[in-house]
Amino acid sequence: MPLIPEEPQIHESAQGPRATPASGRTAPTPRPVPGPRPAAPPRPGRPGPLRPAPPVQRTPHDVAVAKPGVPGPAVPAAAATPAPASASAAPQIQLIPASAAGALDAAEEAVDLLLESGRAPGEVLVITTGEHHPWAAHELSFGEAAYWAQHDAGDDVFYADATAVSRAASRPVVVVAVNGGSTAAVAEALPLAHTRAGALLIVCGDPQQINSVLGAGV
Repeated sequence: MPLIPEEPQIHESAQGPRATPASGRTAPTPRPVPGPRPAAPPRPGRPGPLRPAPPVQRTPHDVAVAKPGVPGPAVPAAAATPAPASASAAPQIQLIPASAAGALDAAEEAVDLLLESGRAPGEVLVITTGEHHPWAAHELSFGEAAYWAQHDAGDDVFYADATAVSRAASRPVVVVAVNGGSTAAVAEALPLAHTRAGALLIVCGDPQQINSVLGAGV
């Protein structure tokens, strides 16, 4: 099903120092987790700017591309009917348009907003299809054993390359930065990321490329 351009919303950024949220901002996300964010070790890389708008959530059959200034299509009354229990278990999908060069920044903004809205750091997995996230590259320099030990601890945001998705455990929220990589690698990574997302899958990248993969395969 083609993705329909809509308003960009859920931009939350990756690990690093967190900016103080603007006064009056609210950003509801699926199954918010209350409570303060646990302290995390310093990480390389800059925090992205915070997005002013809350996330708009779509079901896998109603994915929409965010586009500034354009309201989303109205949902027909029939579509608003509660889905069966089996269908409700599928994660919601959100697409954030970005170039390959800007996909990682968009993913970092998405993570920041998730954490500010109440998500626990251990609920978020970030996947890159091209170059490693700076935090992952830094941690891998100490060896894979130490790197995966942090994944297994499950108490912080974890960053993984697309080639390692099959080893990563499921988390409530998965953020994918389509920041490069071959077409085949992206086509393989996105469906795997979808299986790892318990409640929400956020994909940052080229809408046409993502639509060709998720639109047909999810």
